[in-house]
Amino acid sequence: MQIVTDSGTDTPFSPVQMREFNVHVVPLTVTLGGKSYREGIDIKPDEFYELLDTADGMPVTSQPSAGEFALVYRELAKTDPDILSIHISSGLSGTVNSATTAAAMVPEARVTVIDTKTLSSPSGWQVEAAARAIKDGMSHAEVLALVEKIGNATDVLYTLNELKYLIHGGRISHLKGLLASVLNIKPIIGVEKVRGTYVTLGQARSFANAVKGAVEQIRRRVGENGGPLRAQVVHAANLEGAQQLMDEVAANFKVDFAPMRQLSLVLGAHVGRSMVGVCFAPAERIES
Repeated sequence: MQIVTDSGTDTPFSPVQMREFNVHVVPLTVTLGGKSYREGIDIKPDEFYELLDTADGMPVTSQPSAGEFALVYRELAKTDPDILSIHISSGLSGTVNSATTAAAMVPEARVTVIDTKTLSSPSGWQVEAAARAIKDGMSHAEVLALVEKIGNATDVLYTLNELKYLIHGGRISHLKGLLASVLNIKPIIGVEKVRGTYVTLGQARSFANAVKGAVEQIRRRVGENGGPLRAQVVHAANLEGAQQLMDEVAANFKVDFAPMRQLSLVLGAHVGRSMVGVCFAPAERIES
């Protein structure tokens, strides 16, 4: 069994591990300043944010086409027709639809498309769990059950300084976004698990208070006496803010942190460089 995913899942494997675990990444695309870039191929995150800071227009992102997925499925089916295609939320991207269409175009492949109903590290955790389970010899059904378990156990919270990119991308209404910008409000954003869309869970007047608010949201989910957590802090291009969030989480919970990482630049295009977030789950729910 092989795995196909998209660059928006922020799968934590190195290139060597990608080959070892038979994980194949299909890039999303961002267009900025009249030029399109395939993530991980044509541009690096730091280069993208430099362009974002100086560009006159706003970025536009696009999912891989069905044809791109079909090419990958067709090639992989030559060696193993069983494929898990694991992707960022259908509530935030058309990637799942492209993958589903492509699966019907390649009858020689047995493709199972998984909608993670989230994005970035929470999606990447599902990809990683599936890859390790396959390598350990788990059956198709067991792998699907494990991925569902990881998805149900995992939450993610984000906050950021500026809202213009979310407004432009239609992720929040223009009127609400404009009002929040005027009031200098920092939202605390989660991803709900039914449709996999953004939800506003709180707001603060400063970035520091938004970070504290995110930690309070974690507490509401795990309880005052919650056990150890597994967590990973992510950021667009805001290392200082990410460290602030990581320190606050560490001060309030017993945490096994995965290495901090940058968000997919295609996700960053929708939020700007200030976004920071934390993916977390009770350790007992994902390790048992």
